[in-house]
Formats: sequence, structure tokens, C-alpha cells
Amino acid sequence: MNKRIHLLVSGRVQGVCFRAETKIRASILGVRGFVKNLENGQVEIVAEGERLKVDKLAQWAKKGPALAKVTSVQILEQEYAGEYKKFSIIY
Repeated sequence: MNKRIHLLVSGRVQGVCFRAETKIRASILGVRGFVKNLENGQVEIVAEGERLKVDKLAQWAKKGPALAKVTSVQILEQEYAGEYKKFSIIY
């Protein structure tokens, strides 16, 4: 079963390779979507794919890469759309 989530990750999440690590994790898991830095200091992630794999990515995002300090993650489940062919970093 497929799933789509929208995450807003807060804390020390910019300048710590969060986007690059998210892309690597998503690619390994076979999850599609995107990650990008927001002007307010958060990182936004939209992820689609198999439910368990998307859930694994969301669990990882709660901690992030070694240099990150995640203070909160807002997760919104959305209707699966199948609109992404790969996982990308948006600049």
C-alpha cells in the first residue's frame, strides 16, 4: 500500500547536510518526492512510496544526520498522488 507524507522539520536542520542525507536515505529506500530548505529555517520533505519505507524515512527525519538537532517534526499524511519519479533536492 502506498503513502504520501508532508513533513516540516525544525531545529538545527540547515547547514548540517540534512537535504543531502535525506536524499540518500530516500533513494536507498526507494521513496520518491523532494526535500528543500525553507526561509524560516525549517526543512520541508514530501515523500511518497510504500507505506513502510515512507514511515522509515519519517522516523529517520526525527533525528536527522549527525550534526543536526531536530526539535520537532510536523507530519501530515496526504492522499497518495504518485506524482514523483525520483527523490530530489529543491534549491
